Amino acid sequence: VSEDRFFNETKWQRDLAGETILEVGCGSGRFTAQAISTGAMVVATDLSGAVDANYRAHEGAENLLIVQSDIYRMPFRTASFDKVFCLGVLQHTPDVEKSFRVLPEYLKPEGALATDVYDKRSGFLGLVEPFYRTYFWVRPITRRMPTKLLYGLVSTYIKLMWPIARLINKIPKIGPKLNRMLLIVDYRGRYDLAEELLQEWSILDTFDMLSPAYDQRQTIETFRNWFQTAPLKDIEVHYGYNGIEGRARKC
Repeated sequence: VSEDRFFNETKWQRDLAGETILEVGCGSGRFTAQAISTGAMVVATDLSGAVDANYRAHEGAENLLIVQSDIYRMPFRTASFDKVFCLGVLQHTPDVEKSFRVLPEYLKPEGALATDVYDKRSGFLGLVEPFYRTYFWVRPITRRMPTKLLYGLVSTYIKLMWPIARLINKIPKIGPKLNRMLLIVDYRGRYDLAEELLQEWSILDTFDMLSPAYDQRQTIETFRNWFQTAPLKDIEVHYGYNGIEGRARKC
């Protein structure tokens, strides 16, 4: 799943030996693994302690450097990378536009950028986001909870609701959406995985849905305008994996 998303979003070749890639917001390394598989020298950075998990997952990789840093104060030379990517990150930063505009600074001329952002638009049954996405209602409480407490509550809730969610999921067309409104991320029917793994993914992604301090979605017009007013060319912005995805090259 991560491999498909990485290469489909970036549109990069699978052999990038001799190039340098900057990954901004690497987390525990879901896309780091795909970047290093290209043979490029990868520099992966994140503000959170997830860099430790990323390091453990890829210990021994000779073409990877992991750095813990703030997106607004990254300790790298500007105009020094052939490629920069930032997937699943921008909407979770304090200032989404500022975070976006940081990215091209680190590209060499003609360097490639790939990034995305959650989309702001009407959803299920034409309802606007706050009504359709019920986690917006509870997140002001859950995002202030201690991490271990929230994770424990989510785990208990998902395990309790799992048999009910299975029945709801069978409702044609709207089943998975109803489960999400009940704060259950359910991938049954979408990914061919064992039941135990599906439940584990549900716990992790429901926790991820309830825990972020920021979730600042953007319209496709706003996101496209950021690309067009940055020193970028060959711009492509459209709806994609994570809402809205964009690619371009540095002028």
